Amino acid sequence: MAPHVPPLSRRRALLLAAAGAATTWAPWARADDPGAERAATWRVLSRLGYGPTPALLAQVQQAGGARAWALREIDAAFAASQQPIQLAGLPGDFDAPLPEIFQHAAEERAARRERRDAQGNAPAMAPAPMAAPVNTMPAAAMAADTDPLRYSARMVRQAQDWRLTSCSRPDVEHPLLARVSEFWFNHLNVSVDKGPVRPFAGHYLVHAIRAHAFGPFDQLLLASARHPAMLYYLDQAQSVAEGTMQGTQRRGLNENYARELMELHTLGVGSGYTQTDVRELARVLTGWTVAPRQDSGFRFAPRAHDAGLKTVLGQSFGGNPDPRAGEAEGVRAIRMLAAEPATAHRVALRLAQWFVADTPPPALVEQLARSFLSSGGDTRALLRTLVQSGAFWEPANTLFKTPFDYACSALAACGGPQDAREFTQTLNLLQGAGQGVLRWPTPDGYKTDRATWLAPEALTHRADYALGLARRNPPVDFLTEFMQPATLRHIDAQPAPLRAGLLLASREFMSK
Repeated sequence: MAPHVPPLSRRRALLLAAAGAATTWAPWARADDPGAERAATWRVLSRLGYGPTPALLAQVQQAGGARAWALREIDAAFAASQQPIQLAGLPGDFDAPLPEIFQHAAEERAARRERRDAQGNAPAMAPAPMAAPVNTMPAAAMAADTDPLRYSARMVRQAQDWRLTSCSRPDVEHPLLARVSEFWFNHLNVSVDKGPVRPFAGHYLVHAIRAHAFGPFDQLLLASARHPAMLYYLDQAQSVAEGTMQGTQRRGLNENYARELMELHTLGVGSGYTQTDVRELARVLTGWTVAPRQDSGFRFAPRAHDAGLKTVLGQSFGGNPDPRAGEAEGVRAIRMLAAEPATAHRVALRLAQWFVADTPPPALVEQLARSFLSSGGDTRALLRTLVQSGAFWEPANTLFKTPFDYACSALAACGGPQDAREFTQTLNLLQGAGQGVLRWPTPDGYKTDRATWLAPEALTHRADYALGLARRNPPVDFLTEFMQPATLRHIDAQPAPLRAGLLLASREFMSK
């Protein structure tokens, strides 16, 4: 006879779920265990996507198992990345052509100046507003809102809602494409908490990151470097040769992008570059700026470029009298950085931490770095190396879900966001957890390790969210096959309205 487990109050259920999730949990199946395929299925769907759904479980079975599915989906995700996004009924102004976004952003600035003038306190040049707390206006209602003062807020909310939809509805976005796009966006982060970036962040996610997520790394890096979101975020649009006159003002270098390009996007700290290299790279990139009327949003301004001789990592740039040669200097420098062994190692380490373990096996990192160098940084080659490695499938290599992972997987289990209220509640959960959608403030990207995100109070918020989510959605009984017997005994003993939420708040569901 099974032991009697008394039913819990809702508060006690929350505390139990949070306490259980805080304990370390590893898949229970060994390689020779009949349940090994079940554990592999959980692992592949939770790491190469955002968790199981009934449709994805059927796909894995039809593919012949988790390993076969994983390899097959790499090419399928690449093919999806070459297609336009699906909006699933959401407004898509954030995906408009860049000249249109620039025009509306200019109209917003003009409207704000007019309002300040009318109030009698207009400064000569006011900064763009910083991102406000989560906008509670439903995206559909925002689509009909034509107030130019709220244009940037509409763009942010639309992009956020699409991001939540794309990570939680496999019928809208390929799960591996959503996961890899998240990885590269985090690696090449921009934030809507910087005012000028706000209208462009969603477009950046779709056209700079998603469209290049499965291609060569240098192409991804160049797409990021030329996009208005990055040009504004790291102030590259303002960087000109020292002493350049703009109107009556003398302007000069801004080293922000050059520094982060070396420190975060490519080589990494401790790889041997110097502050002199940073400054020289900034000189190489002078003249890279925005172009509001161009479809690309980018232009090279020869008059703003430092045409003198520069040396970056021992390589010479510049000295060509043809002013049009300046853009090619920047392209060559970025491709040089993309091909460096230090870059290969940095990307390999971050990829292994993202998909395998907080402290991945050094042998796996080296294997991925070799794959990066031999393939020219091709993401598909890296992913094939990853899923064919023993380390990816090793049960001891565990990962804990970040808040974004958790919210997307909970939504996916419930069929995706159901209404405007659910979008807003999810965005509020993530903002409160410190991982607001498109709002990580610094260029280093958010951390992914267990120590950063595992805290009792945060887990209680997750459990509360799960119970609320499950009340308004169909049962998630398909998750029971991935639960430990002790977890199921506790859940089955609780009142029926709590059971689906407790499945979503279980320690098993918190892991991937």
